[in-house]
Amino acid sequence: MRKVIAAEGELRTFQLFQRQPAQQGRAVEAQLRRFLGTRSGRKSAYAKLLVRALEPDRVPRSLDAVLAHV
Repeated sequence: MRKVIAAEGELRTFQLFQRQPAQQGRAVEAQLRRFLGTRSGRKSAYAKLLVRALEPDRVPRSLDAVLAHV
């Protein structure tokens, strides 16, 4: 995930977000979930980027099943 965020030029933004008092002590997954929702369109943009970044042999079964029906 960090590689994708870095490729989009938002790694520093994410790191600054992680330093906010409300994010202290939260799991990275929870921080990422919140970070992706802090700007309009970020969730859908990153959804596409994350799917493209998946290795073909590491696609989750549930996603693979959805993609098979499209």
